[in-house]
Amino acid sequence: MLRTMEALETFVTPSDVRAARDVIHGRLHRTPTTRSAYLSAVTGLDIHLKLELFQKTGSFKPRGVLNNIHHLVDAEKRAGVISLSAGNHAQALAWAAHAIGVPATIVMPATAVQSKVDATRGYGGEVIQTNAPLMDTALEIQRARGLTLVHPFDNLNTIAGTGTVALEILEDVPDCEVIFAGCGGGGLLSGIAAFAGQTRPGIHVFGVEPDGALKMGPSVEAGHPVAPERLATIADGLAAPFVGAHNLRHVVKFVTQMTTVTDEEIIRAIRILMERCKVVAEPAGAASLAAALGGRLALTPGTVVCCVISGGNVDLAKLKSLL
Repeated sequence: MLRTMEALETFVTPSDVRAARDVIHGRLHRTPTTRSAYLSAVTGLDIHLKLELFQKTGSFKPRGVLNNIHHLVDAEKRAGVISLSAGNHAQALAWAAHAIGVPATIVMPATAVQSKVDATRGYGGEVIQTNAPLMDTALEIQRARGLTLVHPFDNLNTIAGTGTVALEILEDVPDCEVIFAGCGGGGLLSGIAAFAGQTRPGIHVFGVEPDGALKMGPSVEAGHPVAPERLATIADGLAAPFVGAHNLRHVVKFVTQMTTVTDEEIIRAIRILMERCKVVAEPAGAASLAAALGGRLALTPGTVVCCVISGGNVDLAKLKSLL
C-alpha cells in the first residue's frame, strides 16, 4: 500500500506501524524499556530509557529495513538491493537482506569506522567505500546492476518500521508524556512522532541534533530540506548529509520541537549511561539522554520522559579517546 501512495505525499498511519510490527515480529527483539532512579533524581523528571541498542545489529535500523524489504516485489528481491550508510543502516541492511536471501550492496564512506565496515561485511553485505558523494555512487551502481534502492530513511515503509519503537514505548510506559529521539536524516524521529502523535493526544516528541550537524531544525524553519552548513560531531550516526523529504513532512506535522546538544553533552551522557545504567551507547544513541540532561527544554518536574538510546555500535578505540 505505502509503495503506491508515496507520490501522494501521505503520512504513515498507526495502522501502517501496527502492520510493520507484524512484519518484524519474530525476527527482531522487543527491546526493553527501563526506568532509571538515578537519572530521575538528578533531572527531577521521571526518566525511562528505550534500550534500542540491544536490537539486532546494535541499533533501531533493522525495523525500517525489514519492513522496507518486505514490500519489495519478488523480482526486486531477486535482483538485489543497494543503499548508502556510515554504519548502522549498512549493518542492518546487510543482516536483514542476508536473513531473507536478498543480495545487498552498501556504499560507505572511505572514512567509515572500520568496525562498522567489518560488521557489515560480516553480516553478508558487499561494501563499496568511496570518497565521492554516497548517493551519487549508490545511484550509479544501482543503474549499472539493476538493483533496488533501500533508502536509509526517506521512505514511508522505513518510517512505519521505525514507528514500532514508539508503539513499544507507549505499551511499556502508558503514561509517557515526552519522548526524546536523535535525528540524523530523520528516519527514527519521523516514525516515532508519527505513531505517538496520532495515538497519544498531548504527548510531546522532541528531536535531538548535534550542534555540529544541524539539518532537520533548519529544514523545519525553511519549510524544505536544507543541507547542513557543517558536519563536525562525534555522533557519526546523526551526521547524515541531508534530511529526507518524507521525514521532514512528518517532523513538521508531528514533532513538538527540535533541540540541539553539544559533543561535550553527549560525552557526559555516555559516561552516565556507562557508570550508572551499565549501558554502553554510541554517541548518536546517547544524544537523546544528553538533551534530557541538558535542561534546555522547560519540562515540569515529574514529567514522564522516555529517551530512545538508539544504538550501541561504538568503536572501542574511539570510545577510549572520548572518555
